[in-house]
Amino acid sequence: MSEVTLTAYNVKTKEKGVKILDAVITKTAKGAYMAQGNDGKGNKLTTLLGEEKALAAINAGIAKKGWND
Repeated sequence: MSEVTLTAYNVKTKEKGVKILDAVITKTAKGAYMAQGNDGKGNKLTTLLGEEKALAAINAGIAKKGWND
């Protein structure tokens, strides 16, 4: 399996593909997955994910699970 990375668009600096640090993955009310974190410079980042990528990031240890089963 390839290395899992979480990236997002930084609205403040208008950069694409910014790596998300300290990511926490949560579920929305409709069942989608969302990763929230920061870019290491104080800017908050949020992106929507598919179930496969979200669970792979949690299993790889690069994100924390933010919901209870």
